[in-house]
Amino acid sequence: PPAAASAASWEEYCWGLQAALCAQAEALEGEGPGGAAFARDPWERGESARGLTRVLQGGRVLEKAAVNVSVVEGRLTAARAEAMRQRRGEGSCAVEEGAAYAAAAVSIVFHARNPHVPTLRGDVRRMALLDERGGVRSEWFGGGADLTPAYLEEGDCREFHRFWSDACGAHGGPELYPALKRQCDDYFYIPARREHRGVGGVFFDDLEPGAPAAGSAGPAPDDPEAFARAVGAGLVDSWEGIARRRAATPFGERERHWQCLRRGRYVEFNLLYDRGVRFGLDGGRIESIMVSAPPQVAWDYMAEVRPGSPEEAVTQVLQNPRDWA
Repeated sequence: PPAAASAASWEEYCWGLQAALCAQAEALEGEGPGGAAFARDPWERGESARGLTRVLQGGRVLEKAAVNVSVVEGRLTAARAEAMRQRRGEGSCAVEEGAAYAAAAVSIVFHARNPHVPTLRGDVRRMALLDERGGVRSEWFGGGADLTPAYLEEGDCREFHRFWSDACGAHGGPELYPALKRQCDDYFYIPARREHRGVGGVFFDDLEPGAPAAGSAGPAPDDPEAFARAVGAGLVDSWEGIARRRAATPFGERERHWQCLRRGRYVEFNLLYDRGVRFGLDGGRIESIMVSAPPQVAWDYMAEVRPGSPEEAVTQVLQNPRDWA
């Protein structure tokens, strides 16, 4: 398809998805005292990049939430082309320095006020390589959703994973969810801590229409773009029921401090290991990149958990991932 039509279709979807996700979060916040709404921060960087960062702060349920759209066009640097080649392996289309590309993405992160409401992160994205006339040479899709609790509620974890198991089943059969769940566990891992950032979800990258998953013989959705759109539409749906149940759970200073310690690990992963953050820090828009950081964080030297405590329960799961669905 012509690049302009294909890119516009996905870009239009991104803008609409951002508006829908923000509306869902604002409905959860409710009206009246204590509720909060998203601010709008549009941005541009020359003629090659634009976006809209929407942030909610100090809400009744959400202490901080961000829903971002970014649209970038340009030519691949040598470093980015090499990184893409290593990740994609023997892809169906060569990735070389100087290739023209167009990319658009929506990303969200919801940090709740109550320590018993887990953090939600998710995104959907499209990358296209273009020929010299602007036509699409190759395109692929990525995204996912994952849950990061401070306290372990096994029923919540099962609910979240069943949601994504069902979504995967509708687009690629029963083998798709286990494969994307493994990719999620593998990606959101903190080697220095020997633990995972959260209890996982689904994660996918480089899904190309009409081709197997890049660099893998594993299962792939029947229609990668349709699957990516379904993931985007389900981001808040997969988490909202959990948030509504847990938002009024009583908590005290101990639970709040533990939440801040867990958020510290969240920041460690983002800054040390997340591909998107590390790439963005090399010349990207710093406020949009760091908007995923929680508002309150703690690091205690040699922090330990008491055996048999609720804090130990979640730590054990982060060190030894489970199959939830």
